[in-house]
Amino acid sequence: MALDTDAKASWSNTAEMFLACGDLFSMRACGREALELNENSAEALAIIAEASIYLQEFSPAEEALNKLWQLDSQKTVAKANLRGLFATAAFYGAQFQLDKALLAYEQLFARFEAGEKLDGWDETAQKIIERGYAFYADSCLLAGYAEKAAQATFKASQTVSDIQQKATYHSKALFLTNYRESGSEGQLKKHRQYGSLLRTEMMFPHDKEKRRKSHSLRIGYISPDFRQHAAAYFFTPLLRDANGDDFSVYVYFTGKGDHITQRFKKMSKVWRDVPDKTPLQVARQIFQDHIDILVDLSGHTQNSCLPVLGYRPAPIQISGIGYINTTGLKTVDYFLTDNICCPEDSPEWKFSEKALRMQGCHLCFSPDVMRNMKVEGRDTPAKTNGYVTYGCFNNFAKVTDEMLVVWRNILEGSHGKLILKNKTCSIESGQAIIRERFQQIGGDPEQLELRPFSADYLTQYNDIDICLDTSPYCGGLTTCDALYMGVPVITMKGWSHGSRYGETILQAAGLAELISDGNRTYASKAIQLGKQVDKLNEIHHELPKQVRKSRLMDNKSYMVDIEDKYRHIWKLYCEV
Repeated sequence: MALDTDAKASWSNTAEMFLACGDLFSMRACGREALELNENSAEALAIIAEASIYLQEFSPAEEALNKLWQLDSQKTVAKANLRGLFATAAFYGAQFQLDKALLAYEQLFARFEAGEKLDGWDETAQKIIERGYAFYADSCLLAGYAEKAAQATFKASQTVSDIQQKATYHSKALFLTNYRESGSEGQLKKHRQYGSLLRTEMMFPHDKEKRRKSHSLRIGYISPDFRQHAAAYFFTPLLRDANGDDFSVYVYFTGKGDHITQRFKKMSKVWRDVPDKTPLQVARQIFQDHIDILVDLSGHTQNSCLPVLGYRPAPIQISGIGYINTTGLKTVDYFLTDNICCPEDSPEWKFSEKALRMQGCHLCFSPDVMRNMKVEGRDTPAKTNGYVTYGCFNNFAKVTDEMLVVWRNILEGSHGKLILKNKTCSIESGQAIIRERFQQIGGDPEQLELRPFSADYLTQYNDIDICLDTSPYCGGLTTCDALYMGVPVITMKGWSHGSRYGETILQAAGLAELISDGNRTYASKAIQLGKQVDKLNEIHHELPKQVRKSRLMDNKSYMVDIEDKYRHIWKLYCEV
């Protein structure tokens, strides 16, 4: 018995309903019910496979997919079941078979974009394609294809009709553009488009006259990342070292807490846990707390707080630290930066916000709250190895082909090796992709050592002589970690705010000599330093102490600087 079109659509729509509410067993039951009516139903088999994948039950998923692709009706991609193609791609992706997953997703998109009539399936097809673009983007990012990941996420945003989901996808896509672009006009335009997607229906009024009176400024910090997170390594001075006489600190935590969250809680005068509240509800709480300056620490990162800032709950709003680029929102007045990332009158400042420049680095590395690990100097590995070992622990998506060529040249000029450590190296297919890319640009894969991501990554800096930074998306925490562990980092001076993070960190650490102004000087500095083993050894012994005493970790000076900026912009606000 064949399922007619209405029955087929009904089972599919019901499966989507159960998926939306997280009832995966009922979703799979829909497929099994439909299969009882027609044992040759490709849609039923695809539903069973998809639900099983989400349940991490790969054997029934594989069984259903095998039966699906043996059906006569599914012999060609042109006639293949849309959900079946998606489930196949998701099956490979969930097991980190990246090459097979990417190919299957691309077949899915080709099938959809062929534009064939999908009677009664338009809404379902849209949802499947939305998931396809989202999952494909994740696989691309893990494989290091950052540009494809950004493009797919923009397409996911264009596919959905729900305006909030559209804005969420667009925000994620903006974040992904930073892996390849840096401060372009096109990036600024795309960021500004985000504001139109928020469609904030109201903004809170602020009575300037009532605020002119002298009072202790109320500073609000909002983020989902007051927890075990890379950005949180730079949050401590904002809470612990604030001037309690002149400032009252309020924290709005929108994320899921952990043991690090409990440590941050003890530092704040007022702590608001608001993970389950809507952006409007959070904004109303901020407004009722009479916050004078609201500082967003997430930007366009996961679980962004920007929808809250869209309501303008505070008269002055700032973004920075957690994100390297503009928010694009008219309701955000300033972006926290410094004189290195954004020199005065910089023509490369492609931000919708005004630059709020600190005199020193706008990041203050404070790892003590996150971990208890005081590092002392030690010998450089080259002293016993007899060759130099370079390393990069950055996300592999930050590694462009241009940077791979530079690294190839460094290895050729030094006869050393390069250790890469990241999540891509944690899977077999990821390692294969890295080796193939390196070979395609003329490199010798035998000079690479690929290490999986692990909790003990800090101690593995002990195997590295020199770290190599990425560009245009520089390392932040990874650079600070390397310096803290006594390993020098070669970085490249970029042309925009986001591509100068390495420069500002190294300047603050007192290591200006490790900053290059282009590919050639980058490679030259890395090769020459690798040949000076005695100097390298001295650096490895002295650097941990030097970094701890440097401006990069000087919490008190950092807070004096940033609080001076708060006073200044508040004065400007009151005088207008």
